[in-house]
Amino acid sequence: MAKVWMVTGASRGLGREIARAALDAGETVVATARSADALLEAFGGGNDRLHTLALDITDPEAAKSVAGEIVERFGMIDVLVNNAGYAELGFFETFTDEAVRRQFDVNLFGTMNVARAVVTHMRKRRSGLIVTVSSVSGLVSNAGGAVYSSSKFAIEGWMEGFAQELAPLGVRSLLVEPGMLRTDFMDEKSASFGGIEITNYADAIAQYRAFIDGANGNQPGDPNKLAARIVELASQNETPSRLVFRRQRSAMG
Repeated sequence: MAKVWMVTGASRGLGREIARAALDAGETVVATARSADALLEAFGGGNDRLHTLALDITDPEAAKSVAGEIVERFGMIDVLVNNAGYAELGFFETFTDEAVRRQFDVNLFGTMNVARAVVTHMRKRRSGLIVTVSSVSGLVSNAGGAVYSSSKFAIEGWMEGFAQELAPLGVRSLLVEPGMLRTDFMDEKSASFGGIEITNYADAIAQYRAFIDGANGNQPGDPNKLAARIVELASQNETPSRLVFRRQRSAMG
């Protein structure tokens, strides 16, 4: 029986590929993103199993409304893919307090908003799978990744505990930890860079930006393979708690 999927951040990158992989597997997919126009551009039309809804995950009331709309229409949400997010890339002191808080508002609190809205329905049915897209940067950090990694470390801690709370109620969890994927995640559509100039860091930041520019578009990870693996795992009765995906030919669960 086909499952009903809700995918956030589905207009591009990994979210788009997960939505496409689920559709290819015969599932019903509700793809969400901040921009309805971006979703239309990403998917076009002509697939009666694909539905699109605009959603700003930082708005908790909007998350509740969208989740409720999906359940009202389809009766359930079987799989939530909490994928939406972005990266603040750069040295910590080059970011304003506002930028750091925005990173957490989206990556952590926005993800929590969606999970809270959807889990209400999953608990009632004693069934469901929450796929949370974290990162290997949520397991280990490095220079230039302090702000982004801290938001993903928080995701890891929150979801690891939350998953244990949900397990007795029949709701499963899968934390996905990709390495560098060949998406637009590192360009200015998805990443933001600190704007405060600090002379002490100038040389190191220049080297870091050169690394980012060189890596963008040349990342080793294949998002299509990761998306297919997520859909495969979602179809199984038992799901691993984590999926680490570093390279296109290396996936561990």
